[in-house]
Amino acid sequence: MMELLFAAGIGVGYIFASLRILKQYERGVVFFLGKYQRTKGPGLIFLPLGFATQKRVSLRIMALDIPPQDVITRDNVSVKVNAVLYMRVSEPARAVIDIEDYLYATSQLAQTTLRAVLGEVELDEVLSDREKINGILKTIIDKRTDPWGIEVSAVEVKDVDLPEGMKRAMARQAEAERERRGKVIAAQGELQASAALAEAASVLAKEPSAIQLRYLQTVSEIAAENNSTTIFPIPIELFRPFLDRPVERSASSTEVAGAPEALPAPNPLLGGLPQLTRETQPAEPAEPKD
Repeated sequence: MMELLFAAGIGVGYIFASLRILKQYERGVVFFLGKYQRTKGPGLIFLPLGFATQKRVSLRIMALDIPPQDVITRDNVSVKVNAVLYMRVSEPARAVIDIEDYLYATSQLAQTTLRAVLGEVELDEVLSDREKINGILKTIIDKRTDPWGIEVSAVEVKDVDLPEGMKRAMARQAEAERERRGKVIAAQGELQASAALAEAASVLAKEPSAIQLRYLQTVSEIAAENNSTTIFPIPIELFRPFLDRPVERSASSTEVAGAPEALPAPNPLLGGLPQLTRETQPAEPAEPKD
């Protein structure tokens, strides 16, 4: 009787020792006598003690940090780039059987892929079009890790460390670009202002009294600023009569000076026709002959 109780106690202890509990996000890859049997979990599983072993694998998404890599872009600029990779195990059996350490292998693959992809693009694309580069990295790494039972959900380039000389050159380029945009905007503003002024001038030309009102409004705006000097514009029409008189006097004097001379009185001996006299000029003395 004691032997049976002892055997039963050993059996119950063996059963309890062979029980394993796996969490919801864990799976157990079971090997029975060194051979893959199946993947178990989650919950309570029976693992014969001494005959079977298991390898726990987490199915949660893991963030794998890619250390900074020295990369030379296609336009021969040396930069340091680091990134982060988000991955999860989709097939625990393949992740354990087909590869020794899937985390280390994925990290090394991500580093080499990062250097290869960034070496084929220019610096401007690395700085401005990161979404495209992230998509290319994800596609390549996911395709290479699919036989290992690894699913890559995203790859993000975190930081791009530029040399100091390149930073200064880019700062000068950005400053020149901002100055160019400022000049273009100012020129467009002048163009729009000139068009508006031309339209306003055409409207004011139709109503002469409107310009007087505009003068008074300008004077009121200047006087509101507490200035010691106020400039009062005077329309040129007030001085036009004074400017036209000298012009009329000079025109009348020109007409009097340009009048033709009076003809001489008619000669009764010539039938009432005026006698025209011809002025003769004295002949020049002849040059002495040799």
